[in-house]
Amino acid sequence: MLSRRSLLIVACLFGIVGSVESADKPKRLLVVTHSAGFIHDSVGLAEDILKEIGPKHGFEVTCWRFTGDTNAKTKDGKPVLADYSEKFRQRTGKTVELENTGRINKETLKQFDCVVFFTTGNPVNKEELKDLMEWVREGGAFAGTHCATDTLYNTPYGELVGGYFDGHPWHQKIKLVIEDPKHSAAKGFLGNSLEITDEIYQFRSDPYYSREKLHIILSIDNSSIDVKKGKRADQDYAVSWCQEFGKGRSFYTSLGHRKEVWQDPRFQEHLMNGIKWTLRLVPGDGTPSGKKSAARIE
Repeated sequence: MLSRRSLLIVACLFGIVGSVESADKPKRLLVVTHSAGFIHDSVGLAEDILKEIGPKHGFEVTCWRFTGDTNAKTKDGKPVLADYSEKFRQRTGKTVELENTGRINKETLKQFDCVVFFTTGNPVNKEELKDLMEWVREGGAFAGTHCATDTLYNTPYGELVGGYFDGHPWHQKIKLVIEDPKHSAAKGFLGNSLEITDEIYQFRSDPYYSREKLHIILSIDNSSIDVKKGKRADQDYAVSWCQEFGKGRSFYTSLGHRKEVWQDPRFQEHLMNGIKWTLRLVPGDGTPSGKKSAARIE
């Protein structure tokens, strides 16, 4: 018969095993591709790639292609879901079924560890946005790619994502600057070519996009673009950033317009590590940049 001390040792060992099992449990990733505005033809491929590589990085991936009211009707009486599904199919080759839908709110957010937006139009209503932002502030994780800054204008969402889209004056090959080589989200490009072809965004000069609030990871090497096409007087064209958001974290990359970018291992590692950073699984500074780092790589 085991002594009291032996029982305590066994209990401790089981506790350790339980902790290990908990640590190995996949993180639940919700990818939202609902696009009430322009539907990027790469969102279908993005879903496929994330479902393929996600498990290799410890993610259980769920994709919601529609986050609105599935019972709603169009003005001419056609089911909104059927109407949207046809538009989505024309752009991506994929249909939208009920299993590809969901609403983002306090209850559904309990099912996930991180929410990723690759979306235009308004994927959430006012109350749902409030739920999402409170969830992140209380320790949740948020990540956005490309058009995640081209949605929910004139709402507090700009604070969560870190800025708003203000046009894409460059769709070309550019050269990146790695502003924080030590950040895990920069690893995909370290030691590799810093040139990439994509639709390149610029961001509004408003209170949301600010180096005093955001930690810039990647930016554009302005020698690789015609800066005269841009709007910003400071010629500050960031590509990727992160921030602490209450008890939670937020990460964003403007890359991801082109299908070729989603197939690029450098981008995949960049995005995966950005998501992992929001979940506190990999290291990286989230302190606002303030000014351009002397350690940057061009």
